[in-house]
Amino acid sequence: MTTLTAFMLGLIAYLVYKLFVRAFYTVKPDERAIITSFGRAQRLGKLMVEDDSLNEEERQRYRFPQLRTIGPGGPYFKWPWQEVHKVRVVTQSVDLTWDPTKTQSTVEAVTKDNLTTGVGGQIRFRVSESNLYAYFFGVDSPLEHVMGYFISVLRERIANFVDPRGESLIGDAELPETGAPVELSEGVSINDLRKNLPLLNDYMEQQCGSTGARYGIELDAALITQIDPPSEVDRALSAINTTRNQVAADISTARADAEQQITMSKRAVDIARNNAQAEVAPLKELADTLTKIKSSGGPNALRTYIRNLRVPLLGQAKRIVQSAGSSQ
Repeated sequence: MTTLTAFMLGLIAYLVYKLFVRAFYTVKPDERAIITSFGRAQRLGKLMVEDDSLNEEERQRYRFPQLRTIGPGGPYFKWPWQEVHKVRVVTQSVDLTWDPTKTQSTVEAVTKDNLTTGVGGQIRFRVSESNLYAYFFGVDSPLEHVMGYFISVLRERIANFVDPRGESLIGDAELPETGAPVELSEGVSINDLRKNLPLLNDYMEQQCGSTGARYGIELDAALITQIDPPSEVDRALSAINTTRNQVAADISTARADAEQQITMSKRAVDIARNNAQAEVAPLKELADTLTKIKSSGGPNALRTYIRNLRVPLLGQAKRIVQSAGSSQ
């Protein structure tokens, strides 16, 4: 009887713990939960997760049902045959080099000119509340799958990247007149990549926009912060960049000097023109006055006007030279 009583008391204690203590649970504000009954998640009817970024073949492959999601709060009740699965839905960050299978300091990628570079940075992600089925049951390690997908897209983009702005030292006069678009770049992919890191980040965010429908993880932002070549290549690139900057500085200085000389020449021409006009204006005015006097009074009036003009000049003269035949 003692053994049977102990067994019954233990069974009752287990049932109390299972039915009452563990039957209640809570969900934190930064968490979401789903319920499985005998291993099957509770669904929202026959609704399926849809994403316009997937093509027709991918939509057939990634067909996940929408689950009944339990929001923050509690306590909630569950039956003993049910299991609660919780997940944090806040935005998190992970280093680009994170890989549970190996340890690495950078991610290696090959550029268009066959240069092996080391890429570093971070990505921000969060669990998709609208596709928790893919996160819990789609793959064993969703974050690992997302990181592998991200790295593969990144390596493909770096291998084919060309500076879209076509910045180079080629002038417009040196371009062909065929009318066809010309792909201009500096010829060194690592320089183009470093100059266009924001464009590369935007491209990665666009290409990884379907990870929520694939693996249940949405990428919030891609932050690629460094692209470093080997040390010997980096030194050569530094020398190239230094030379290019010096050439650009010399060109800018020469243009500034030329523009200054042109401006000074224009101002000198304007000053000379104004001086010439200032000297010619009194002569024109005097010629018009003499013409009017002669036309109105005749030659005698003109001689009288000239004689009157001589009077103040004669008063200022110290010596007068006059021919014998001239009139007084």
